Amino acid sequence: MDATCGAKSMQAIQKALDDAGLTMDDIDGLFTCEAPDTRAEQTWAPRPYFDPPYDSEDGLLMASCEWIEKQMGFKNIQYRDSNAGTIWTSMPISTQAVGDGKCHTALVWYPMCNLEGRYGQNNPVNLADGASGGSAFTLPWGYQSGAMFNNLVMFNQYCQRYGSSHDALAPFALNNRRNGLMVPWGYYTLHEQYQLTREDYLNGRLIEEPLVIYDCDRPIMTCAAWIVTTAERAKDMKQTPIYVMGNAGAVSRKRSTMFTLDEFQQETAQLAQVMYEGTGFGPKDVDIFNPYDGYLTFPQAYLEAFEWHGVKQGEAHDFYAGDITVEGPHPFMSSGGNNGTGRNRATHYLDCIEQLRGTAGQRQVTVKADVGAAGYGDWTMFSKHPD
Repeated sequence: MDATCGAKSMQAIQKALDDAGLTMDDIDGLFTCEAPDTRAEQTWAPRPYFDPPYDSEDGLLMASCEWIEKQMGFKNIQYRDSNAGTIWTSMPISTQAVGDGKCHTALVWYPMCNLEGRYGQNNPVNLADGASGGSAFTLPWGYQSGAMFNNLVMFNQYCQRYGSSHDALAPFALNNRRNGLMVPWGYYTLHEQYQLTREDYLNGRLIEEPLVIYDCDRPIMTCAAWIVTTAERAKDMKQTPIYVMGNAGAVSRKRSTMFTLDEFQQETAQLAQVMYEGTGFGPKDVDIFNPYDGYLTFPQAYLEAFEWHGVKQGEAHDFYAGDITVEGPHPFMSSGGNNGTGRNRATHYLDCIEQLRGTAGQRQVTVKADVGAAGYGDWTMFSKHPD
């Protein structure tokens, strides 16, 4: 690895402080994720080589609140949460902590410590010699206890129901790569500066039929950091404040070991309803829309559930075939997503903030950008205006 998780985290943290015009003395809350199943995507070595509590890993494969506090010299920390989880949960947890008065200016960082050749090795299920319980029905289908396979089951059901095919994802994949190449720090911008073609996509290496390599986000070594504070304090900071209007999640309900298309559509519809009711916004209010895209086979469910730009169930693939570029009337996934920037998960949230501020550079949309939404199982909605 070219740098440790701790080094990447400290670099991101310092950039976030500088961007906001803050010093370490201004920070009184720290939030990150270090639990084995959420903190980082990798471990350096199988568990027998390290004994609990795995202190030797802190700073190498994770960067806990306590480690960052000590290494960087934060002096005024009143609240810490090293188990805030993925970015989908760390965003609502940190904003709620500020809202509840547990801290007034929080620093949140989200490391994705993917060491070369070690992807997924922190998951004990993947390392087990056998498959017990419900995993006996899912683990034989591969990575993430069959999560990829489940997405493909639902995707195939979708295509059969609405008369589509995997080829219909090509415009989406190409647009993600195009947008990703306009992200200065994106993986492809830094390492593979070429645009994906339709022929490339359609002839991509098969991973699990019909999923090809270009449908999958690419594991990278990275960290993102941001500042969460009160609306009052944000007025005095270096950057234009962007307001968190609401966070929402959906309860997963499935009858078996895997979701059906109907169940997933029901879950995403419930999520969209809760988000809209909680914020007072509706489909016509959301200008910037960045659903998570670990695989390109499932963002369509969120696009249709939130009815972004009027897209209803079964219409996502036709929507992809239209003008979804950042210059056009439907700038879908203006972040480039994980698919276009590398598996950092943060680009969706950062793009909402940048688009609303008008600082997205080449990716800046030409349509109105007052409200943005990003997420996966849990979603966050942002607004340019406090009211």
